[in-house]
Amino acid sequence: MDFPQQLEACVKQANQALSRFIAPLPFQNTPVVETMQYGALLGGKRLRPFLVYATGHMFGVSTNTLDAPAAAVECIHAYSLIHDDLPAMDDDDLRRGLPTCHVKFGEANAILAGDALQTLAFSILSDANMPEVSDRDRISMISGTGERQRYCPECAVVRH
Repeated sequence: MDFPQQLEACVKQANQALSRFIAPLPFQNTPVVETMQYGALLGGKRLRPFLVYATGHMFGVSTNTLDAPAAAVECIHAYSLIHDDLPAMDDDDLRRGLPTCHVKFGEANAILAGDALQTLAFSILSDANMPEVSDRDRISMISGTGERQRYCPECAVVRH
């Protein structure tokens, strides 16, 4: 399988994993959950999940086990994009050629959906069936996910 085929398979796998983790959320037909789905599932290259799957496969970890960290990293990415598009940040109206979450669902729903996606990422990592991963390593993944956001230079607020 060549790289474009691998990436395409990864996009499909990551989207299915994201859908599986979002589907059981309560209040499915509410604006916040709809905003979460829109922000997390509407396109994207899925390079972060691809790196999770590729790295895991190099170490012999099953795709099913890798679904949780792949979905979690994509939830964090979607959260950061939703918040980055907000009027108080970049104030973007379009993402991937479509209306941003705050344009389509309102600013309050975009903020809540982004926050909920971040929380969902932590929940996925703590609750997912990953028998190869110790509790200590789960805590490390969760704290590392949150800690890395602090060092993201592109997340810094710049006043013009």
